[in-house]
Amino acid sequence: MHAESTSEQLISRPENGLRLFLDSADPTDWRRLLPLGFFHGVTTNPLLLERAGQPCTVANLRTMAGVVRDLGAREIQMQTWGRSPEQMVETGNLLAEMDGPDLRVVVKIPATAEGFQVARSLLGNGHSFTLTAVYTPGQVMAAAALGASYAAPYLGRLDDAGQDGAATVLTMHDILAGTGSQTRLLTASLRTAEQVVDLAAKGLDTFTFGPGVAEQLLVSDLTAAAAADFQRAAEAMGEES
Repeated sequence: MHAESTSEQLISRPENGLRLFLDSADPTDWRRLLPLGFFHGVTTNPLLLERAGQPCTVANLRTMAGVVRDLGAREIQMQTWGRSPEQMVETGNLLAEMDGPDLRVVVKIPATAEGFQVARSLLGNGHSFTLTAVYTPGQVMAAAALGASYAAPYLGRLDDAGQDGAATVLTMHDILAGTGSQTRLLTASLRTAEQVVDLAAKGLDTFTFGPGVAEQLLVSDLTAAAAADFQRAAEAMGEES
């Protein structure tokens, strides 16, 4: 029996359970971290594109989506833009048309009144979307009622505004869990690995975070010491080459 291709193996994984995204528009970050295999996909937005020096154009995002796909990610979230709902719908449709069997494309839309109008139009066209920059439980309820794939609260920014970000996000989680909603709570604006671990221990299962937090999750001096000991023993007791 021949082995499945990488893309077939990725697509066959279960859809339920923990889902982690790399919050970065920098292909250097993607090439370093996506091959580790534990990220479901990538999240981007115009601010991240600006920081990475990447043009916020449909053509460039199409190229970037191809890079993400080739690195084994199963999903990319890209944010629409425009000075009117009509322009946001037009751009959102162009982004959503990049969706394919090897890479799911989800369009991010700010959770404003205009954003909900845009989301409704994209939903009518059969496209998946995330309502992002969510700050209140009411916005999460509305996103779920509309049929959003994800609602993305910004935990760190809630804390910056003097609110208890973790408590607010947990309330949002309880609403979705208690109502049996299929909308995933995509917790964003996470600054430390400890925040991710604490929320996961409380039942949250979908997170997006930058490369710094990703590296915090992986690093352990004890693990590094154990790996060095294993290698030393293998070299001491192995056959000479």
